Amino acid sequence: MPEFTINGEKRDVDVPPDMPLLWMLRDLLGMTGTKFGCGIAQCGACTVHLDGVAVRSCQLPVGRVGNRAITTIEGVGNTPAGAKIQKAWIDLEVIQCGYCQPGQIMSAAALLTGNPAPDDADIDAAMAGNLCRCGTYVRIREGIKHAARS
Repeated sequence: MPEFTINGEKRDVDVPPDMPLLWMLRDLLGMTGTKFGCGIAQCGACTVHLDGVAVRSCQLPVGRVGNRAITTIEGVGNTPAGAKIQKAWIDLEVIQCGYCQPGQIMSAAALLTGNPAPDDADIDAAMAGNLCRCGTYVRIREGIKHAARS
């Protein structure tokens, strides 16, 4: 039975290696914060971290995860960058409907982990492919800048 490190916890999960990571997290482990959006890794709703790097979990087979640590929206607040992003999202009321926001937060936290003082071009590059039907892009950008300043 494969063992995974998810949000700092070791988890044994009986899962076929070709199952998308998203379905393992949601269906087998009940971690429903990571969302299904498009299913083709284009919208960003399913974003999680593998060793701190933002990846789309809907197209990533669990067999390719290896020994890398998985962080989901349920655990990102335990990281320095994730805590800053979550606080900024609350302080600035970034969220509208909220469906895409777990993926937005995960991408933003990965950005701040690698670049604690991003400029607009850095933010655009890191957040590209994270779609928001409500159009909260201006608030998302301001949330990232707010978190970077904190």
